[in-house]
Amino acid sequence: MSDTRRRVKVYTLNEDRQWDDRGTGHVSSTFVERLKGISLLVRAESDGSLLLESKISPNTAYQKQQDTLIVWSEAENYDLALSFQEKAGCDEIWEKICQVQGKDPALEITQDPIDESEEERLEELPETSHLVELPHCELSRLEEMADLVTSVLSSPIRREKLALALMSEGYIKKLLGLFQVCEDLDNREGLHHLYEIVRGVLFLNKAALFEVMFSDDCIMDVVGCLEYDPALVQPKRHREFLTKTAKFKEVIPITDSELRQKIHQTYRVQYIQDIILPTPSVFEENFLSTLTSFIFFNKVEIVSMLQEDEKFLTEVFAQLTDEATEASKRRELVNFFKEFCAFSQTLQPQNRDAFFKTLANLGILPALEIVMGMDDLQVRAAATDIFSYLVEFSPSMVREFVMQEPQQTDDDVLLINVVIKQMICDSDPELGGAVQLMGLLRTLIDPENMLAPINKTEKTEFLSFFYKYCMHVLTAPLLANTAHDKDSKDLLESPVKINPVCPDNFQTAQLLALILELLTFCVEHHTYHIKTYIMNKDLLRRVLLLMNSKHTFLALCALRFMRRIIGLKDEYYNRYIIKGNLFEPVINALLDNGTRYNLLNSAVIELFEFIKVEDVKSLIAHIVDNFYKALESIEYVQTFKGLKGRYEQEKDRQSQRLNRVLHAVLNYTALQRQSAVTTPTLKLRKMPSKYSYWPAKPVSGTIVVIFSINTFL
Repeated sequence: MSDTRRRVKVYTLNEDRQWDDRGTGHVSSTFVERLKGISLLVRAESDGSLLLESKISPNTAYQKQQDTLIVWSEAENYDLALSFQEKAGCDEIWEKICQVQGKDPALEITQDPIDESEEERLEELPETSHLVELPHCELSRLEEMADLVTSVLSSPIRREKLALALMSEGYIKKLLGLFQVCEDLDNREGLHHLYEIVRGVLFLNKAALFEVMFSDDCIMDVVGCLEYDPALVQPKRHREFLTKTAKFKEVIPITDSELRQKIHQTYRVQYIQDIILPTPSVFEENFLSTLTSFIFFNKVEIVSMLQEDEKFLTEVFAQLTDEATEASKRRELVNFFKEFCAFSQTLQPQNRDAFFKTLANLGILPALEIVMGMDDLQVRAAATDIFSYLVEFSPSMVREFVMQEPQQTDDDVLLINVVIKQMICDSDPELGGAVQLMGLLRTLIDPENMLAPINKTEKTEFLSFFYKYCMHVLTAPLLANTAHDKDSKDLLESPVKINPVCPDNFQTAQLLALILELLTFCVEHHTYHIKTYIMNKDLLRRVLLLMNSKHTFLALCALRFMRRIIGLKDEYYNRYIIKGNLFEPVINALLDNGTRYNLLNSAVIELFEFIKVEDVKSLIAHIVDNFYKALESIEYVQTFKGLKGRYEQEKDRQSQRLNRVLHAVLNYTALQRQSAVTTPTLKLRKMPSKYSYWPAKPVSGTIVVIFSINTFL
């Protein structure tokens, strides 16, 4: 297992034509009895589990790419790839595959699938007709070459033959030499033919050809050929953009020439795929799968090389956090880390884990704490994207950092409070950044990802921390905009300095809706902490003031918050609602809505329907006693009559229970009178349990009666 030659990464191609990493292990080829043949086995280097077991089928087309990749399809729409750490290991396995299939290891593809009709035609042709003869590389024969390339694309076998011919004769560089001649002579016809040739060669989908075409010597000429699309009146200026407009910025000088070359190559190839080449038709969408793989594995290599250069990363972090760094330089540094994190998504899980741990050890979170509080909108936006990568990767890592921060007298400096303030102060009218940050906060406070067995106290400790140091920052806009007096204590003590604005301002209404969405999530998932906070701040009363907003979506958010609280069927909440008479703003909103049949009407009706169906007795009694006269005229639904019916049934049950108790006491007393000369004194004492009684301290001449109402029911 220590042989690095056989160390591989296993990839599978998903539905979006992106490579998914399945893990790292060591590959071997051995006979598997169950599969009845020589098979490729990959066992994970971490625990020895089986990552891959694939029989080398005689009819499967295996392809060798970039010296360290072997790609094949096992079934329809199921592509696999092995990425070797060393070329020697790739060569060994490739030779084994070719040996099983009886192929020459010098080939880069063992075979291509072809349909039956083509196979029959090929069998009828003489062997020499299988060869593709390339015309001499001359200006006068460019049209012939363009026709040849176009004609072979429909045939897998002929594509393979043409690719072999192009590689064996060094034809690509000769063609690109003709491009320079045509451009010097302004030979538009020849340039149009070269466009068709180069585009067709790309569609051959051969990694070996890509290695030549995307080399430093050739890639700009390839881009030049693709500028002369015959369908365009004037050629595009892609080379001008790549050489003059697009500037490669080295935030810190990269001393590794191979790394710099790989970065340039990846950017240019990505540009060719995304900008220059037309969107492939349904018949062409698989022609460029190898190009996608080429870019993917380039990105993996770039991230790995940067991560291994500790001196480079250390210098980047040093400049990022240095107060003397100029604003423009810091902006470039933050954008670099954003790109770096985006590239890291191509890594396998184990390597991605090591990548983010490296960033954490170097101090990425303290650095983000600084840059997210800056005035530069571009820097803040890039820092937010980096923060989202970190939260998505490991919420626990972020929570651990936050709880270890020194407890400053000013809570505003805490990372989570910085994030909350960014959400509150988003200048975007549509609050796009605020929505993103709200999602990140939701992930951080979600107990579902706090269940790691390593630290069983994470949930308790973090939620206690959040409600002590952060919740007042989150609710500050809500309390400020629902204060009856804008000079109230809530506004004065608000940690976020907010100008009092009317809640009917659309942007403010959107912000309050986001905050309510997060608070509603807390009600569902933070039973104890949020309950204490709601009671202490009388939060529900403040939220229900928003039922008066002219923005229906905000009124619905307030109603949804109350609905979640009632949905818990917690008597502690129910008593709070009854004591504060908190149904009044809801019922007023229903009555003000009149006979309009809209979402607000339906949501309010559903709230009362839930109370009726779940038979929440305390709330039913409160609603009927205090609001039935106002609601009895609503007859288009039976909800309120149903509440009244529940109320009457409960009153009848209680009356019947009381009558049974009194009847039992009287019967018992009559029996005692018949059996005693002296009528004793009857004393009852209520027991702690419901509907039961306990005797007072026995005294002389007293009969103690012990019973439970349940006995008589």
